[in-house]
Amino acid sequence: MTTPATTANTAARTTTATTARRRGHGEGPTGRQGSDFARLYARIDEAGLMRRRPSYYTLRLTLVGLAATGGWAAFFALGETWWQLAVAGFLGLVFGQLALAAHDLAHRQVFTRRRPSEIGGRIVGNLGIGMSYGWWMNKHTRHHANPNHEELDPDVRPDILVWSQGQASAATGLPRFIGRHQAWLFFPLLTLEGFNLHVSSVRALREAHMKQRVLEGSLLFAHLGAYLAALFTVLPPGMAFAFLFVHQAVFGVYLGSIFAPNHKGMPTLSGDDRPDFLRRQVLTSRNVRGGPLTDVLLGGLNHQIEHHLFPSMPSPNLRRARVIVRDYCGELGIGYHETGLIASWREALGHLHDVGTPLRG
Repeated sequence: MTTPATTANTAARTTTATTARRRGHGEGPTGRQGSDFARLYARIDEAGLMRRRPSYYTLRLTLVGLAATGGWAAFFALGETWWQLAVAGFLGLVFGQLALAAHDLAHRQVFTRRRPSEIGGRIVGNLGIGMSYGWWMNKHTRHHANPNHEELDPDVRPDILVWSQGQASAATGLPRFIGRHQAWLFFPLLTLEGFNLHVSSVRALREAHMKQRVLEGSLLFAHLGAYLAALFTVLPPGMAFAFLFVHQAVFGVYLGSIFAPNHKGMPTLSGDDRPDFLRRQVLTSRNVRGGPLTDVLLGGLNHQIEHHLFPSMPSPNLRRARVIVRDYCGELGIGYHETGLIASWREALGHLHDVGTPLRG
């Protein structure tokens, strides 16, 4: 099965490599002057799309907070009943929306200053859903700097799944076994992703890069303690374990369904393959078409190309930026890939199937 990576890798790898200095998750002025990206940034800035949207985020965070409060209120009100599994599914979706809010806080889309962004990110991430803000920031910053680069992007390093035929050929043990049928196993494996986020967050507390580890650990364990205490106090053990699995499974599948279409099946880079910043971000990303409901469900990350070019742009502005970026890429002859949601999953799964070919031979 042919995916966009098959046809676009050549374009990505033959583009002239240049150096692009990045400053965290924002667009610092250094290195933009005179570049293709500088001219695009000027158009975006002139359109006012980098301005903060305090009213939007006040409404959004309020609604998500009310949904979380309502979900837990229903949990305590219902008590011992199997209807709690419906509450678990609802809270799985709410946790996904909280994760998207933490994502926007981390990118400084909500606040321009670092401190309130970190405070908000830790409250929503560590305390709200049990995911370490510091661990995620370290991982996600490296992903943004080098998306789909096999050695530099932690999101495409081989683990349980493999992301290129080279990784598949070198795989051993469980990844080699799963890699043969990873396209079919992808969504079932996502049911475990919620648990993986919690485990990875706790393990990261021992890593050297972690700042404020005491604070991060205190908030994480406060969440985990309160969460498990609520489940096993209100529900009998069997029902509590069922709630736990349904809640975390829905959370994991929801997050995976949001993030997988963004880059999987798009060109991958390796070694010294480093196109300039504009091409590196556009050629490795995929947009998902849709209306306002799609923006809400995917947290604006359906406009992945624009988000990677302008990480600190408030998510409600990404839709307007899309028109400017798409037209500009057309002027420069840069491939701009956009597809529907179902087609994006099909392309991602097709890529997973293709890269597992050496393992099935």
